[in-house]
Amino acid sequence: MPLHPVATLAQLDQQRPLRVQAGAEEVILVRHGDQVRAYQGNCPHEGAPLDEGVVCGGLLVCPWHKAAFAVDEGAVCEPPALTGLRRYPVQIKGDQVWVDDQALPLAAAPRHSDARVFVVVGAGAAGSAAVATLLDHGFGGRLVWVDQEQPSAYDRTALSKFVIAGQMPPDEVPTLLEPDVLRQKPLQRLHAKVRSLNVASREIVLADGQRLKYDAALLATGGKPKRPELPGVQLPGICVLRSREDAARLLDLAEPGQPVVIVGDGFIGLEAASALRKYGLQVHVVTRHAVPLAKQLGERIGLSLRELHERKGVVFHGPTEVAAFEGGERVEAVVLANGERLPTPLVLLGTGVTPATGCLQGLQLGEDRSVQVDAHLQAAEGLWAAGDIATFPLAGRPVRIEHWRLAQQQGVIAAANMLGERRRYDDVPFFWTYQHGRTLEVLGHGRQWNRIEYVGEPEHGDFIALQCIDDQVEAVIAKGYARAMAVLSQRMKRPLSSREARALIDTWPD
Repeated sequence: MPLHPVATLAQLDQQRPLRVQAGAEEVILVRHGDQVRAYQGNCPHEGAPLDEGVVCGGLLVCPWHKAAFAVDEGAVCEPPALTGLRRYPVQIKGDQVWVDDQALPLAAAPRHSDARVFVVVGAGAAGSAAVATLLDHGFGGRLVWVDQEQPSAYDRTALSKFVIAGQMPPDEVPTLLEPDVLRQKPLQRLHAKVRSLNVASREIVLADGQRLKYDAALLATGGKPKRPELPGVQLPGICVLRSREDAARLLDLAEPGQPVVIVGDGFIGLEAASALRKYGLQVHVVTRHAVPLAKQLGERIGLSLRELHERKGVVFHGPTEVAAFEGGERVEAVVLANGERLPTPLVLLGTGVTPATGCLQGLQLGEDRSVQVDAHLQAAEGLWAAGDIATFPLAGRPVRIEHWRLAQQQGVIAAANMLGERRRYDDVPFFWTYQHGRTLEVLGHGRQWNRIEYVGEPEHGDFIALQCIDDQVEAVIAKGYARAMAVLSQRMKRPLSSREARALIDTWPD
């Protein structure tokens, strides 16, 4: 066994991993009590350096996207990672830590004969996380995974951040599950569109007429981009951005130097503005708001984002709305309600999504077409829903949140409950946005905050903003402060005062 001396016990901090070299392998050492574990050095999700993460509450938390792994064995506990960490043998000789450069073999979950049929509809964030969880828990029945995209199960967050910036080809968007996972015996993948899902009969009918009876099903169909009902909205050259095909179509039409009009100043609209500016287009954003994202992030952060975009050459038009699109064979101009006319051969609609729930039969939907689920993400007997389509209880109030990682969290919980557990969504919502080289992270779901406390300044460098209801922290927004945000991703599962949050931030500098 090729053991390598890599560190002394005195070098190991109980709360911070240490990166070391074991032969040709870079690994991290994690000390937990008297035990030392060695794991792969980078997160299996997007390769974040795990030595920049933290250890808290028995979990190793990724510094980038807050995936969490069990300290004692490396098992994945929270997405966006969907697989655990490779573990390496460790020996302690005196005060010296020795690590083998050959990883321990991964133990496959035992499978038991099971006559049940589970169906997962949708291969986005929630559906992929559910399939990974069912396989990881050893489900031995028939598992059917239905999705209308081909190929499916990829990281959609890359589309608005990197693909339309020309930094990543559409066909190189990372997949969500490894090929060996997709080859597991219980899994049957169907490239198909669901025509109907009958809740009472537990039957799914596909567009080709095929029928699937199920014992338990998860609906994770996500959202469909909204096209506002305006004159000319169907003209060629007016695009949406939801799939790899959408991104490829947009890039085919985009020419550096030409104008593009983005309708909407939400997160997708602003990420697209950043990306298309990087690609070399003249970017115009039509906005209803004087300050973008002020409702979500606060006016000060929203204003600093707008000023960042303007420094990079993005032009904002508003507050106003689109009145019509003009053109013959393709779009030629966008006419605004304030009288402006913006000549352009290319438009991107960032006007939100509608839950893709048209296939459901026998279930009353919400006013927004979402599926109402209970705390266990169950919508009806034998049916669960997760992701963009689900309205679920959070802190006692029904909400629908269109976050990538939250969809994954819900997919994991729904899958566990399909297997008979009774897990609830008690996690902390998290998402990140990437604009002009700047990453902002948001923890929690700020809805009723009445004040914001700042550590640092949003206009200059790194900062943390605490959105509070009086003294209680409801959400946290940050640029930088990776370690503090990793700790907060776990600490915010319990009520947190602003004073406690400030003390924690001081304790965990980067």
